[in-house]
Parts: sequence; structure tokens; C-alpha cells
Amino acid sequence: MTGTHSLTRPGTPTVLGAAPGTTEDAGTYTATGGYGTATGPAELLELIATAGLRGRGGAGFPTAVKLRAVRDAGTRPVVVANGEEGEPGSVKDRWLLRARPHLVLDGLERAAQITGADRGYVYLSDAAAGDRVRRALAERAPGLEVEVVDTPHAYVAGEETAVVRRINGGPALPTAKPPRPHEQGVGDAPTLVANVETLARIALIAARPDQRHRTARTTLVTLAGGGADPLLAEVPYGQTLRSLAAAQGSTEPSGALMGGLFGGLISPGSLGLALDPDTLTAAGTALGCGALRFLAPGECPVSLASAALAHLAAESARQCGVCVAGTGAIRDTVGALTTGTAAPDVADRLHRWSTSLPGRGACGLLDAAAGTAGSLLRAFPHLVRSHLGNACPACAAPAARLTVAVPLVVGPVVPHQRTAPRSR
Repeated sequence: MTGTHSLTRPGTPTVLGAAPGTTEDAGTYTATGGYGTATGPAELLELIATAGLRGRGGAGFPTAVKLRAVRDAGTRPVVVANGEEGEPGSVKDRWLLRARPHLVLDGLERAAQITGADRGYVYLSDAAAGDRVRRALAERAPGLEVEVVDTPHAYVAGEETAVVRRINGGPALPTAKPPRPHEQGVGDAPTLVANVETLARIALIAARPDQRHRTARTTLVTLAGGGADPLLAEVPYGQTLRSLAAAQGSTEPSGALMGGLFGGLISPGSLGLALDPDTLTAAGTALGCGALRFLAPGECPVSLASAALAHLAAESARQCGVCVAGTGAIRDTVGALTTGTAAPDVADRLHRWSTSLPGRGACGLLDAAAGTAGSLLRAFPHLVRSHLGNACPACAAPAARLTVAVPLVVGPVVPHQRTAPRSR
């Protein structure tokens, strides 16, 4: 079972909230400062900018820049809370919508006020999350028209152009860029597509401006693998990856798969890196959506890479020939390593693909596959060599499990009515 835990310092506003296992209703959220009006739109935008808040959907783009681009586009914009979690190792977005829907809706309303939008959407594929959001909308009438849009779950369905395409009535598949949604999105209007955790942190900054820097430098991470139960944790930037493994219960992990399937593999020597977007990027990996999958002692990184590549190849939108061919070729080549049947030039081929394929598809799926191949070569070159002509006993074990279950969240607690004592 997936647990939840906060590693934040006392006094830091928390996305996890006081009762992570129970859906927060409108009354509870309002009583603790939610939906307050003290912070106006212009002031809030400046607070977001000075705090340095970045998007939590994976790309880490500065939130204030995105808000300004939509606001300044010149026509009535649209705002979208993107809760479609395509990464198999991430659970934070579904948990947020199930447990704290009002926090997300508060952030969505504030984003609408900043940009001037009068229409909003909550985009998701998780049925339980959809039920909780619809209940939250019924509990409290939002300050703008909000519609919940369901989509079939897929790895690429949360990519921003796929979100727009689905809301516009088409399939949840990426489109070529430009235009980007902030230029022409839902109904051809400028559209803000913001991850639900990003919106939750906007709401926290509005409620506690004095803690905006801590709020912006704290994030949700999904920790899995390593032979321990998964954990959804809220952590400040700066903690080492090794300390996060210890918090989850992983004992001496032999590396990790970073950023969902987007940050690639890292070696044990990289576990001393700090959890910080810039630090991780400089080290050749990525925080991405905040999903970290640790390697247990004795678990083979080649096998984990093979499982990740098989997932990516299966989830291809099959719109771009280079993606279909590229992900399939990388999957088959790494798969051959696991059985000791790879060709002698396997390292050369993986290196060539890792450098030539990124940026050639409509979305980031091909980039993730190429990045996984490149990271395997960088982090574990000796294992690539040792798998040539030799079947790996560890790779013969069942394929690595990539998916993580969402922490249990029950419905709102309904207070019991007290029975008046009987008169005598």
C-alpha cells in the first residue's frame, strides 16, 4: 500500500494537508484559510514570480511567465487544471484531486483571475478523482464556469496539446507546435494548461504570502522500488536522493530511475545529488513529475530500462513514424541485452539513437526513450558490456513493476449527530 508522509519543516504550508487519507470538504478547506480574498490577482502574480514557482507537470517552466503569456494574449483566455497523470510511477496528481479538490479549484480560480479567464476545465482520467471534483464543485459554486473533462488514460494524454485537442472534442493526442496552447488553445482561445500541483501551490501562496519561497521550493514526490512500499512524500528542495530512499525504506539502492520515465537512470554514485531541478539537470538527469523508482540491491538496471522502454513503446501515439520506429528499435535492442542476444555494436547504436532522436516527435515520448538509452550507457556502461553474449540471471526475474497505487483516500467524514439525553 502506498503511504503518505511530509518531510517539510514546521510552519511550511503543506499540499498534503492535515488529513491525507480523507477528502477535504468545502467547510474544512474554507475554515483553514482557503478561498480567501486578501491577495489580489496582480499581487499574487508578483508573489508567484518572486517565489520562483515552477510547474510541477514535468517541464518545470516558470509559472509566472506562463500566466503572463496567457494574460497578455489579448482575448478572453481559458484555464485548465491538468490532472491526467501519464507517468506510471507518479500518483501525486490523482491523490490531490481525490483528497484536496478544493485546494486545486482554489488555485484554478486564482489563475483565472490573474489571466482574465471566465472558463475553466479540470482534465482527468481517474474516475475517483472525477467524482471528488464534481462533488467539490457542487459544494461550492466556483467564481468561473468549470467543466470536468474525462479522457482515456494514456502516457501522452497529459501533454498540453493533447489536453487541448481532447477538450476541443478530438482524441487526446499531441499536435505539432506551434501554435502552443498559450497562443491558440481551447476553442482557439489562449489557454493556460497547468498541472494540478502547480495550481495547489498557487493557492497556498495566496493564503500564506509570507511562506511563498518555502511553498515554491517544496514538492510532492512519488518514491517507489528498492524493495519497500511506495511513498507519496512532500519534501523541500535540497534533500539528497539517498535521504529520500531512506525515508521510503529503500536499503542501499543501487541506483534509480528518475523523473518518471523521463529523467533516465542514475548510478549509486549519483544518489548524493540534491533534489533540486537545476542540480539534477546539470547532472544530466531530471526531476520531471517527481517520480523516483529506486533499484533494489541485486536488481539489474538493464532489466529496469527494458521495462521502461517496453512501456514507452506500447504507449506511443503512433502518429509519428520516427517515434514508432525509434522507440521500437530501442526497446528491442535493450530487450536483447536482457537475454544476452544483443549484437556487438549495441553500445554504438544506443549512443547514436540517444543523440539523434530527441526532438523529432510531436511530444516527449521519443525523447524519454532516447534518454533512457543514453542514461543506461552513461550510468552502467560495464553492465551493457557484461550483457553481451551472456544471459543475466537478474534479468530473468519477473519484469520490474512500474505502476504505483494511489494512496487510499476515503470520502469526507460526516459528523455523527449527537443524541439528546432522554428526560426522566
